This record gives sequence, C-alpha cells and structure tokens, in this order.
Amino acid sequence: MGTRSEDEYCEEDLARINEVLNSGVNSVERKPFRFKLLFWWWVVVGGLGGASWLLAKLAGVV
Repeated sequence: MGTRSEDEYCEEDLARINEVLNSGVNSVERKPFRFKLLFWWWVVVGGLGGASWLLAKLAGVV
C-alpha cells in the first residue's frame, strides 16, 4: 500500500490537507542542541567505565 498522488485528491481535500500542514499543529518549538551536555554524558559514562575496569583489574578478573 503506497502513498496516493496529488491528482487522486479533489480540490477540497487538497485545500484541507494544505490547511492542516500549514497551520503548525504538529510543529514543536525546540531548544537548540546542547553539546556541553553531550560532553558531560561522555565524561560520566567514561568515568563509570574506567571505574568498573579498575575494580575488575583489582579483583583479578581482567
């Protein structure tokens, strides 16, 4: 089942579709991406990974 082409819709349907698409109902105002937060996540994940490796090394597992 594929998408329908524009010529399969009547003018009234196309007008309603364009009205909904241009009304902004589905648009969400988003904050800009914060790279600093991503950096700190990597620091935390790396720190926990390093700590677990160190504990495994001290326990003789690695």
